[in-house]
Amino acid sequence: MDFVAIDVETANAKMSSICQIGMARYSGGVLIQEWKSYINPEDHFDGINVSIHGIDEAKVADAPTLKKVAGILKEYLENRVAVSHMPFDRVAISQASLKCEIIVPSCRWLDTARVVRRTWKEFSKRGYGLQNVCNSIGYTYNCHDALEDAKAAATVLLAAMKLSGMDLDAWLIRAGQPVDPNSIGGRVSREGNPDGPFYGEVLVFTGSLCIPRSEAADLAAKVGCRVDSGVTKRTTLLVVGDEDVERLAGHDKSSKHRKAEELIQSGQPIRIIQESDFSELVQLSA
Repeated sequence: MDFVAIDVETANAKMSSICQIGMARYSGGVLIQEWKSYINPEDHFDGINVSIHGIDEAKVADAPTLKKVAGILKEYLENRVAVSHMPFDRVAISQASLKCEIIVPSCRWLDTARVVRRTWKEFSKRGYGLQNVCNSIGYTYNCHDALEDAKAAATVLLAAMKLSGMDLDAWLIRAGQPVDPNSIGGRVSREGNPDGPFYGEVLVFTGSLCIPRSEAADLAAKVGCRVDSGVTKRTTLLVVGDEDVERLAGHDKSSKHRKAEELIQSGQPIRIIQESDFSELVQLSA
């Protein structure tokens, strides 16, 4: 039952813009080691991200870059099981490592959202966000702090193990199987593949994409996302074209982008990412 839970916070819509990392190592179900650090992303901070996690340029002014903590990442993750809630942290580590020209630690990843959907029936289709699940199992934590989020993901995994009677090796296999093990395959449509890792997410595209929007919508549906044409109160994920993220650097955003930020400010949990990160998420989740 040895694993390392990891979580990151980012400075803007680029998942490579890591500004904080938290890691917690568990052995036999017990926390034995932890590490947390601000990271200088060498990138701009978007106000909407700062409003979520409270990290800004001043807090990372003297912080190390990802390249300088590469050795710590390797120490914690190399040849171990890396646990995170949803694939975002995995992609962030991959994209940031590529940006900093460092080697991504070799490890096996386990998505605790997939574990949750296969453990608790009430979360099989929706409501499997980390905070919601932690509320359900009676675990209180300070969300949007990387180490706290990492520990929360670990707690959820340990609770699922206890309830299901399955160990870590069994969950590494089960997480890749259909939510309903008695079903035969998953229906792929723009309503979202019910067995996809992102089932329950409602995605909207904005800006200039590198691929036709219809093709991007098909990819999103394949991994479980419902694709909507506009941002609404049910939107959970906004994918912004790379050119818009680079060119605008936080200014003159599209109407969809601005509306998403307004909803975030009012308490709606919407994640904003760029298109290349979305593509990486799809590739790693296939």
